[in-house]
Amino acid sequence: MNVRTLALLPALLIATVAASSIDIPNELQQCRRLSDLERRLACFDVLAFRHSPPRFAGRHGATTEAFITTGPQRLRYQSDGAIFVMYLRDAEGGVLQNITLPGGGEDSYRIDKAGTYSLQVNGSETWRIWIDPP
Repeated sequence: MNVRTLALLPALLIATVAASSIDIPNELQQCRRLSDLERRLACFDVLAFRHSPPRFAGRHGATTEAFITTGPQRLRYQSDGAIFVMYLRDAEGGVLQNITLPGGGEDSYRIDKAGTYSLQVNGSETWRIWIDPP
């Protein structure tokens, strides 16, 4: 890591903490205390995965803009409500998969093929969706 990157790190951490109620500085320090370099890197990778901003977020119903995948991807989704129904649609608007998450929580669905997709989401509360590597 170069000096310029190190100089930017505090500002990035402050912005991240402001956007989250999670104790990210404490989590970072826990990773930092690991002496084994592979475990340390894996710990930081998990934090980056868990605290990355969602690609889509909303409350109740919405249809996302189209997004393109160039290979397999994983839709990771969270819902704060009792009802969450999501339709994975192809470029023509056809439903490829009906995805439900009863009772809230988090789950994921793997998109196997490259293509252009959109999501139609219906929820009883707030929800968040990420598009991650498989």
